[in-house]
Amino acid sequence: MQHAQFDAEKLVEHLASELSRYLNEKGIENPAMVGIHTGGVWVAERLHQALGLERPLGRLDITFYRDDFSQKGLHPVVKPSSLPFEVDDQHILLVDDVLHTGRTIRAAMNELFDYGRPASIHLIVLVERSGRELPIEANLFGHNLTLAPGQHIKLSGPEPLALELLED
Repeated sequence: MQHAQFDAEKLVEHLASELSRYLNEKGIENPAMVGIHTGGVWVAERLHQALGLERPLGRLDITFYRDDFSQKGLHPVVKPSSLPFEVDDQHILLVDDVLHTGRTIRAAMNELFDYGRPASIHLIVLVERSGRELPIEANLFGHNLTLAPGQHIKLSGPEPLALELLED
């Protein structure tokens, strides 16, 4: 298996700068940030700190919300979700590491709506890659990749964060 590496820490720094500008342009003050377990939480922790957000960071484990749960034959260790703030009428910054098919994001939004009705959800991802199966796109991303069949992108961490392009 061949692999290439990307500087994930620099991508997060760039994404934090872009996110600050984006929030200013949209007039969003005091948003609530939610990371999707596991890689999205790692990215969200860094963005949350870089932006100095007031609200505590939320965490989602969307395992049981996935529509392909039974197809994948998953036997996951489920971590509890934690949303230490009201979701109703809040501007939510939903953070994940890699946007691929869109199914993880759809599952995360389903879970968020179980907690309440946000004013808006803004999707921020470290890497947006080809292969979408659902009409979901990121509001902001650190890097965009078009991958060939058999190629995958994987974030490892949390210290340090490292992105690897893997080939079968």
